[in-house]
Amino acid sequence: MVAFNKYQDFVEQVLTAKHNFTAAGDVMKVYLSNVAPTATDTGKPGSATEISAVGNGYTAGGTDVQNTLAEVTGTATVSGTKVVFTSATGAIGPFRYVVLYNDTQTSPADALVGWWDYLSSITLNDTETFSVKFNASETSGSILTLA
Repeated sequence: MVAFNKYQDFVEQVLTAKHNFTAAGDVMKVYLSNVAPTATDTGKPGSATEISAVGNGYTAGGTDVQNTLAEVTGTATVSGTKVVFTSATGAIGPFRYVVLYNDTQTSPADALVGWWDYLSSITLNDTETFSVKFNASETSGSILTLA
């Protein structure tokens, strides 16, 4: 399983109410990058610049993860639905990193949350797919937990 890495400023952003992870709150998205993120970045794109969207099936800005928030006995879990990128009319990539950010936040703009490193670059050829499965779930799964 690919590990989640948080941006350092995300901790302060959470404690200063920059993120609303509820379903009716902020829009959280993932985008693809082939440039290594720097943990000290604060807003998109930071060092992890987004791959090009050139009519190949990848949408600039990434895809909404349809996040939800649940709390049980003092432990909060942010979940998201599986995101599938499908190459159409050419290739998507290469990319190595999937970056999660808050598309609603304006200060800092598009506040960065975290990323996943897939350890080597990936290129999707025409009609191939790449799925971002949170906690390896086929439908929806936990992105992060705060206890």
